[in-house]
Amino acid sequence: MPFQRIESEKLASAIVRQIEELIVQGILRPGERLPSERDLSERLGVSRPSLRDAIAQLQDQGLVSAKVGAGIFVADVLGSAFSPALIRLFSASEQAVFDYLGFRRDLEGLAAERAAKFASDTDLQVIAKLFERMEAAHSKRNYAEEAALDPQFHMAIIEASHNIITLHMMRAMFELLNDGVFYNRGTLFKNRATRAKLLAQHRAINDALQARDGPAANAAVADHLRFVEVEMSQIRKAERNEHTAQLRLKQRS
Repeated sequence: MPFQRIESEKLASAIVRQIEELIVQGILRPGERLPSERDLSERLGVSRPSLRDAIAQLQDQGLVSAKVGAGIFVADVLGSAFSPALIRLFSASEQAVFDYLGFRRDLEGLAAERAAKFASDTDLQVIAKLFERMEAAHSKRNYAEEAALDPQFHMAIIEASHNIITLHMMRAMFELLNDGVFYNRGTLFKNRATRAKLLAQHRAINDALQARDGPAANAAVADHLRFVEVEMSQIRKAERNEHTAQLRLKQRS
C-alpha cells in the first residue's frame, strides 16, 4: 500500500519555514542581522539545539551566513541578480541610465496602482511618514537627507503593492542605484529649483496613494520619472560640454 507513517514536523523545519517566509516577503532584508541565539530561541519558543539545526540548514541553502564575532546575517541573495561584469558595463553606459529610468517608470507606475488598491492602512502610514520626513529635510535645506529618503519612499510604495517578485526585483535595482551604478542621486537634489519640483512630484504620488486613486498614482510616478530622465539628460549634456571646454582650455594653454 502507498501509505507512509505520518510524523510530526521537526521544530527545526518549522523554524526554517518561518525564516524563509520572512525573507521571501522582504521582511528580513539582505545584510540584516538576526537576533542573538538566546533572544531568537526565546522569541520562537524553541530550544537552542533546534535553532542551531535550523540555522545550519539555512546556511546550507545560502540564505544566511555567519560572521565570526558578529552573528548570523541574512545573505545578500540579491547580489546574484546581475554579474559583476554586467554591473561594470551598466556603470559605463549612458543608455543603461535611461533604460533603467524607463524600466522604473513602467514597473513603479504599475506598483503604485497596485499599492493604491492593495496597501494596508499601515502601508499608507509608512509612505506618508516618509514623505513628511522628505518635507522636513527640504525645509531644512538638507539635500543629502532628502536624497537619501528618495529611494526609501519609492521602496515603500513597492512594498505596499504586495507583489513579492516586484519587491525583490526592485530592491536589487535600488541597491545598484544606491551604489551609484546608474547615476548619483545627489546631483539631482543639489539644485534648489529641481529639489522643489521633486518634492512636489513626491507629494502628488503620496496624495494619490492616500486617496487610493490607482490611475492618478500611476500617472504621478510616470510624470516624476520622466522629469528625472529630462534632468539626467541635461546633467549628462552639461558634463560633456564641460569636458570639451576643459580640452579646449588645455589645448590653448
